[in-house]
This record gives sequence, C-alpha cells and structure tokens, in this order.
Amino acid sequence: MGAEFVPLSLPPLLIGVFAAIACALPGNFLLLRRQALIGDAISHVVLPGIVAAFLITGVVATGPMMLGAAVAAVLAVGLIEAIRRLGRIEPGAAMGLVFTAMFAGGVLLLEQSDTSSVHLDVEHALYGNLESLIWLDGEGWHSLLEWSAVREMPEELWRILGALLGVSGFVWLLWRPLKISTFDAGFAQSVGVPTTFVGLALVVVSAVAAVAAFDAVGSIIVIAMFICPPAAARLMTNRLEVQIAWSAVFATLSAVLGYVLAGYGPLWIGAGHAVSAAGMIATVSGVILALAACFGPCRTRSGAPAV
Repeated sequence: MGAEFVPLSLPPLLIGVFAAIACALPGNFLLLRRQALIGDAISHVVLPGIVAAFLITGVVATGPMMLGAAVAAVLAVGLIEAIRRLGRIEPGAAMGLVFTAMFAGGVLLLEQSDTSSVHLDVEHALYGNLESLIWLDGEGWHSLLEWSAVREMPEELWRILGALLGVSGFVWLLWRPLKISTFDAGFAQSVGVPTTFVGLALVVVSAVAAVAAFDAVGSIIVIAMFICPPAAARLMTNRLEVQIAWSAVFATLSAVLGYVLAGYGPLWIGAGHAVSAAGMIATVSGVILALAACFGPCRTRSGAPAV
C-alpha cells in the first residue's frame, strides 16, 4: 500500500491539511470580528496580483507572487474605502463589488496571457493543482527517512508548511492582543493594545495563508477553509482556545475525507471517474458545518450551550 500511497496520495493530503489549517486559524478571529468575508475577498483579489506578477517576471515564484498579491490586497482596500465614501454605500456592498470585479479582471488577464508553460490558468485558479502534486522520489514509507528523497517533495508542500508555521507563530506571539481586541476593541485600546495594527496584521497574515494555498488548492478551498471550520467550531464551544482546536480538527477532517471521497467515492457508487478534490473538500467542510449547526452544543442564538 505504501508504495502507491506515499508518492501519489501522501503529498496532496498533507498539502490539503496544511492549507486548510493555515486558513482556518486566522479565520477564527475574522469570524469573531464579523469580518469572515475578508477571507473570501482576499482569495479573490490575490488572483490579478498573482497573474500580474507572472506577466512581469515570467516565472511562478513565491516572492513575486506574494508581492503581487500584497499590492492587489492594498489596492482592494483602497478601492473599497473609496467606493464606500464616495458612493455612500455600506461596506459589505463595496467589498462585494471590488473583489468580484478584481477576480473577474484576474480571469481576463489569465485568458489573454500565455500561461501554457506553467500551471496557471482559470481552471487552476478555481480548483487548484492538488491531484497532480505527486512525489516521484517517494518509493514507500521508508522514503520519509531519506533526506535526499524528502527534499524532492513538491515545492507547494514546503510553501504551505512555511505559511502554516508563520500563521501559528503569529497567533502564538500576538495571542493576548488578538484575543482582547477581538472581543472588546474599546477595552483593548484603553489598555494600550494597538488595535489598528493588530487588525491590519491579521489581514496580512490571512493574505499570506491565502496566497500560499492558492497555487496548490485554488480559491474554492481557500474560501471554504476561512469560513466553514471556524464557523463549525464556534457552534461547539464558547471558549476561544477550544474553538481554535476544534477548527483545526474540522479543517483536517475536511481535507482528508474530501480528498478520499473525491478519489474513491465515485467508484464506490459505480461511477467511472473521480471528481475534483477541491470541490469535494469544500463540500465536506460545508457538511461538517451543517452537522454542527444541527447538533452543536452552542447552536442556540444566544451563544450559550444548549441544555
């Protein structure tokens, strides 16, 4: 089993799990701040930035991609604020207008550019590249103990692992200001917490996670993982620490079950072809959220545990 599972399925599984957790961790704070759609917006607005970076440099590399995505995110924030003030419309409508328009612009750039030599196209932007991220040097479980083989794992794995470690470090280092400013911004300001900086840093870290995951898993999983695991976790507990742990568990379950069901589910019901891993992972995360909404102990509107 290991001779086939390790090279063909282990890297995509790990990448899916790492991407799901990396997006779910900041998603908890965005959800509690009533800013959950920022994760959706980020996953949309980074596309034109990534495509522009590719068109300028001619290569798909982490540095230019991060820089292009950061520029696109800053531009999006500026456009949202300008539309909100000049058009006098509510922030949600301005956000929806900007990230939809920017994502559409990114799609048009992809269609008009020559990306045939790299994994960068409209389908790739939506569904990712998860199924093709195989490990050619993996010959079995013993390959995990051989550095010469491990270093040949897909670069997407190392990229998303780095993003996961960075996000985890951010949450650990800024745990207290994040927690205080999330639940009571006024009190946080009164005790000297730089709430504006903390909020901006949270958005930046969310953008880093989204960009790192975007190339491998596509925008569908990124959007789902920012919202569904944290929302399901919120229905399980009223304690932030426990909520974050639940969100990591739900993110992992979504990635593992979604990947397995995408590959083997159709065969179990007699279908001839597998389905998109990205779509199935997002679907499973939605099912988990639905189950939590139906049976979670904190599903009552008041937020108190149900008796």
